[in-house]
Amino acid sequence: MKVLLVNGSAHPHGTTMRALEEMIKVFEAEGIETEVIQVGGKPIADCLQCGRCQGTGVCIFKEDGVNEFVEKARSADGFVFGTPVYFAHASGRILSFLDRAFFSCGKDEVYDAFQFKPGAAVAVARRAGTVTALDDLNKYFGIAQMPVAGSTYWNNVHGFDAADAEKDEEGLQTMRNLARNMIWMMRSFENGRNAGVPLPETECAKVTNFIRRTDNKR
Repeated sequence: MKVLLVNGSAHPHGTTMRALEEMIKVFEAEGIETEVIQVGGKPIADCLQCGRCQGTGVCIFKEDGVNEFVEKARSADGFVFGTPVYFAHASGRILSFLDRAFFSCGKDEVYDAFQFKPGAAVAVARRAGTVTALDDLNKYFGIAQMPVAGSTYWNNVHGFDAADAEKDEEGLQTMRNLARNMIWMMRSFENGRNAGVPLPETECAKVTNFIRRTDNKR
């Protein structure tokens, strides 16, 4: 089994990564393979909603790792999306990254790289804003038919930097429990597949716009 962890911070070794590292320790101790996707500090284009990916499954912006992430996502078993909090919401870079990743792999309302795989959102902040940031990220799971993993508190760690995060003992405990819950979910789903339990049928024929129009441009 493999979990992909997306670090939505520009800092590869900051507070967000420290939270993810606490989960990685648990995953690796249980034999779960992990890979961290560093969104990094370079500019990331926002989704243009141009629709050109819908025929190819490939975003037209090819220089910032989104397409590579989607390909890896197809064979992954679970996902963790981590974000720093600057202005009481998820970072703009991870939202742009995920908008394009999910839109480019979606067809007829089915996000086949992520469908029926557990996901967890993690937010870090010096003080406040984590709950709204978690809400931002959880919306990706909800629209893609992804079971959402929770923990023993909101999935957040506090600290101005990675050294501060070490002192948030409850936050790191929350990360460890979150990883354990994800492992349980992934193993349960695998056991279900091995036992022949079918995946839910997905209906996609009905698409209702609030305002009727003759084209499909948004």
